[in-house]
Amino acid sequence: MNKPLDPITRASVCPHDCPSTCALEVDVLGPDRIGRIRGAADNPYTDGVICAKVARYAERVHHPDRLLKPMRRIGAKGDGRFEPISWNAALDEVAEAFLKAEQRLGAQSVWPYHYAGTMGQVQRDSIHRLRHVKGYSRQFDTICTNPAWTGYIAGTGALRGSDPREMAVSDCIVIWGTNAVATQVNVMTHAVKARKQRGTKIVAVDVYRNETIRQADIGLVLRPGTDGALACAVMHVLFRDGHADRAYLDEYTDCPAELEAHLATRTPEWASAITGLSVEEIEAFATLVGETPATYFRLGYGFTRARNGTTAMHAVASIPAVTGAWRHRGGGAFHSNSGIYDFDKSMIEGTDVLDPTTRRLDQSRIGAVLTGEPDALLGGPDVAAMLIQNTNPASVCPDQEKVRAGFGREDLFVCVHEQFMTETALMADIVLPATTFLEHDDVYKGGGHQYIMLGPKLVEAPGEARENLFVLNELMKRLGVDHPGNAMTAREHIDWMLKASGYGDLETLERDRWLDIQPPFEDAHFLNGFGHADGKYHFKPDWLTTPANNDGGMGPYATMPDLPDHWSVLEEADEDHPFRLVTAPARSFLNSSFTETPSSRKKEGRPEVMVHPQDAARLGLADGDLVSMGNHRGEVRLHLRVFEGVQRGVVISEGVWANRTFVDGKGINTLTGADPVAPYGGAALHDNKVWLREG
Repeated sequence: MNKPLDPITRASVCPHDCPSTCALEVDVLGPDRIGRIRGAADNPYTDGVICAKVARYAERVHHPDRLLKPMRRIGAKGDGRFEPISWNAALDEVAEAFLKAEQRLGAQSVWPYHYAGTMGQVQRDSIHRLRHVKGYSRQFDTICTNPAWTGYIAGTGALRGSDPREMAVSDCIVIWGTNAVATQVNVMTHAVKARKQRGTKIVAVDVYRNETIRQADIGLVLRPGTDGALACAVMHVLFRDGHADRAYLDEYTDCPAELEAHLATRTPEWASAITGLSVEEIEAFATLVGETPATYFRLGYGFTRARNGTTAMHAVASIPAVTGAWRHRGGGAFHSNSGIYDFDKSMIEGTDVLDPTTRRLDQSRIGAVLTGEPDALLGGPDVAAMLIQNTNPASVCPDQEKVRAGFGREDLFVCVHEQFMTETALMADIVLPATTFLEHDDVYKGGGHQYIMLGPKLVEAPGEARENLFVLNELMKRLGVDHPGNAMTAREHIDWMLKASGYGDLETLERDRWLDIQPPFEDAHFLNGFGHADGKYHFKPDWLTTPANNDGGMGPYATMPDLPDHWSVLEEADEDHPFRLVTAPARSFLNSSFTETPSSRKKEGRPEVMVHPQDAARLGLADGDLVSMGNHRGEVRLHLRVFEGVQRGVVISEGVWANRTFVDGKGINTLTGADPVAPYGGAALHDNKVWLREG
């Protein structure tokens, strides 16, 4: 039984798009006011630690700029002129616009658009019930997980891994492609605790000297998109020096002899030329992994947001299969536990009325969709009306010039349900005020751990803010459609889903605060077999039939390597674009969230681009200079920061700042591409060539 909380402290869960999904303790100061937020000390994964931005959440909840009333646009799109209207009038206008679009172009001309501003199962995903009962266009979620999940599952056959709490007994923890200090604070907390208690070595692999690299025992700063080359060289050394567990390979993997022969030419010297790391760095890292059976690979998302990101993940995930690290407690690999939950969300999502022939529009290609590119529209009608919840595509989506042009269409009706007047809300016809996670009920699962957790409503919402579920149910009434889920409260949905999924009921979860569903050691470590039909780890996947991909190929899938390798499909620098740009997360922001919070903005300062001192000197630029950065997609203006922690020819811009904070009002995603990553889509947000000059 978990410890009781004191009278003013209530349990909750962080709702944001972070694998940590922290268990929280919230001081409730009154019916509509919160105070301090802490991590739940008795949750073994959260362990009392949360990120500073969520600890300051009272700033966001009680922010003077919270949206408080429904509003109708009365000026030009984007100019910020709105008038308050009633909820009934607002919802009537939205329903009327949707019906007009359907009458003119068909139901698929309406596109409900959402993502992960909340990770709550009810409030986030009830939008699917609306789209399914009406036959509106579906959404292909591509902006985050596709390359990572596809690459990992290509090897393991399932989206699970070693218990994250096993970092406590690891002898070496490799944090690859995630700035855990900024984006998954609990990973770093457990790693540092293991180092203090048992001398665990921490290795961090990334593309610049971020806070995680600084806190590691070994920090490897490589060129963007070259992780597969490093992984192959490490495996080359493991075979060469006798560190490969051949008995494990013979029992648990598909083609170890073929892999070893393939890696014969993937030497540290070969990888050094690709990655920019020294041969000595590669050799030392490979030797450490080879001599440390209980090595835990914590694999992030960042390194997969390149055009070869899927193959990079597969290559890196193959290392513990070569060493047999999966045999050992504290060893193996972990990317996400999202595959263990198996929720029955048919009532929440209305999957009983889903028509699988309805088109599924790529969320990353929203610019191409809204500007009417036929391939993006999949042969269907133009999008004429949208409802947007839990995301801010006018800032976060790639190929921003097209996104801006699409939202600027006068014949496009947009309703945005939001907490703040984001740049997407500024382009809307109707804006509806939304609740925060403390103002509604929901249930959460942890991608970075193994808990199901309840986040109950703790305080009343300010003004007329309403939960997502209210908006969706009220729209369906006006649209003349019904579903059993429409009559259920959020708490009733939670109870139904838990019971249907075999996870007890709401009363039990409310009492216990969370439910631990971590698979047994043998299943988590795949000692009972990997998730493929043959029970083997696949060094040689069939990319088009991997369990993550059932829709056929996207991108240049036909040229994907058969075995782990460096796949040369990056947007490489050239004479006109001599730099490679990575748009990394900032510590005080989370995607575009928290950019409204004063303390977060103060800590981050302003939009900047980090440039190596020698590159800055060659261009005649100095720290603090205003610079222009651009490519064939567009141009942005921001300030330069001279920074030694990158390789020559690499530039880093941290944080999805609001477009308006840039000198010309054009944000960093003006420069990022929306072309799909093979074989199953996704945005290559960290794989862009750019030029840089004064001005």
